[in-house]
Amino acid sequence: MHTQSNYRLLVVRLGAMGDILHALPAITALRILHPEWAIDWVVEPRWRGLLAAGSDRATRRAEPQASQAEAAELTPHRNPAQPLVDRLFMAPTKDWGRSPLSSQTMSEIRTLRKSLKEGQYHAVLDMQGAVRSAALGRLAGSGRLIGEARPREFAARWLFNECVHTNGEHVIEQDMELAAAVVGDSLDPADPWLPVDSAAEVWADNVHSKSDSRPAALITPGAGWGAKRWPVERYAAVAAGLIERGFHVMVNAGPGEEPLADLISERTAGAAAALTCSVDQLIALTRRVQLAVAGDTGPLHLACALGCQVVGIYGPTDPSRNGPFGTQFKVLRSPASRRDHTRHSFPEAGMLTISPEDVLSAADELIHDGAAK
Repeated sequence: MHTQSNYRLLVVRLGAMGDILHALPAITALRILHPEWAIDWVVEPRWRGLLAAGSDRATRRAEPQASQAEAAELTPHRNPAQPLVDRLFMAPTKDWGRSPLSSQTMSEIRTLRKSLKEGQYHAVLDMQGAVRSAALGRLAGSGRLIGEARPREFAARWLFNECVHTNGEHVIEQDMELAAAVVGDSLDPADPWLPVDSAAEVWADNVHSKSDSRPAALITPGAGWGAKRWPVERYAAVAAGLIERGFHVMVNAGPGEEPLADLISERTAGAAAALTCSVDQLIALTRRVQLAVAGDTGPLHLACALGCQVVGIYGPTDPSRNGPFGTQFKVLRSPASRRDHTRHSFPEAGMLTISPEDVLSAADELIHDGAAK
C-alpha cells in the first residue's frame, strides 16, 4: 500500500457531468485516506465547475459573497472553492476533434503534455476508458497508467500498462475498484466533496430563501438524447402535483432546454420557476433541494451526490449501472425497457408507460419514508 507523503496522482475523467460525479466518491475516498497526496485532474473546460468554483466568473456580474463561515459549513475540508484536487488541467478534446491538425490544437496539446510531464506523477488513473483519455494519460509519462480491463472503448486497453478487472454492477462501484488499485487496498465510497462558490450560494438563497418554509423540489426535464427524455407535458403534471403538496418547484433548463422549462412554468401558471443555471449555481441550488425528479441525466446524479431524495425516470439506460446511488431514491422503469444507447430522437417506448401519477406516488413514498426517520 502506498503511504509516501509525496505521492502524486493524476486523474483523467474528461466528462460528462454524470460520469464525473460517478468518479467523485472514489477520488474523495482517496483524498480522505491520503490528505497529504497531490491529486490533479484533467477535465473538459465545460465541467470545470464540478471541481473548482468560479468556472463562469468572467461572464457573471458582481454579486454579494457568502461568508467564509457559511462556505466552511458547506464544505469543511481544505479550500471550499476547490476541495478535492490540487491542480486542474483543461483538455478541450471536442474542440481538438473538430480541428485536429490546426496550429492551435497542436500548440495546446504540446503545452498540456509539458505541464503533465512536469507533474512527475507516480500514477495516472484513467476513469473514462476512452482512447482519447488514455492517450492524454500517456502524455504524463508516468510508469503507471491504470485503467479498466474492459474499458468503454476496447482499444484504450492497449494504452494502459496496468489493467483492473472490476466486478461492481454500478459505475460508482467500478470506479471504487479502479481507484483502489492505486493504493493496493479496498476503498469505501465517500460523500463527494463539491466546490462552494460564494456568489452562487447567494444567488441560490435568492431563488429559494432559507426563510421559505416550503420544501424545495427540482425537476430536470431534459436529457442527453431524446430516447431518455420523458414527455415534458408529463413533467408539467408532476410539477403541478408537487405544488399541490406544498413544494416550491423549480425547473432546471440545460443549454438548449429552455423551451422545456418554460412550458412547465406556463402549465403551472408560473408557480414552477424556470431556471437556467451555471454549474456553480446548480450545485448551490441542489444543496437546498429535498426532492429531485429527472431522467438519467447529470442533475439527477448531482442530487444523489448531495443527498437529495430522488425519483429517477428510466428507459433505455440501465439503472442498475447508471441509476441513483447513495441516497434515498425510487426508480421507475418499464419491464419492457431494454438497454439501448442508440441516440433516437423520441422517448423509448417503455418510458411512455410511466404516468405522472406513478411519479407522484413514488415521490409520496419518499416523502413519507423521509418524514418517518
